[in-house]
Amino acid sequence: MRPASANHEQHLEAYPRQLERTPLIIIDEVGHIAFDAEAANLVFQLVSSRYERGPVIVTSNEPFTAWGEIFGDPVVAAAMIDRLVHHAEILSLKGAPHRLRDKKVAEDWAKTGAQAALA
Repeated sequence: MRPASANHEQHLEAYPRQLERTPLIIIDEVGHIAFDAEAANLVFQLVSSRYERGPVIVTSNEPFTAWGEIFGDPVVAAAMIDRLVHHAEILSLKGAPHRLRDKKVAEDWAKTGAQAALA
């Protein structure tokens, strides 16, 4: 069950309890699309409920400075980032995406940068 569908089906109260039993939560590609206010609130509630209780992995191509725009509220984004990085190991990966490793685009990416390779 996804958070937004849980909310629409009036099961939102049961959803955090369900996630408490989940050993690891992965939030992938933050910033790929902007969150509407409801989704941003649900993600914040999820991160807050897991804070110091269970591991969360977040992947993003966007720097933390862009999260205020992604979540539609810089204050909510800052609070979420604060909880995420408090006990975090932050990994910053450089280079071409893994999905492009066998393509010529990956070579161009490494030589000239992402924008030139994708242009």
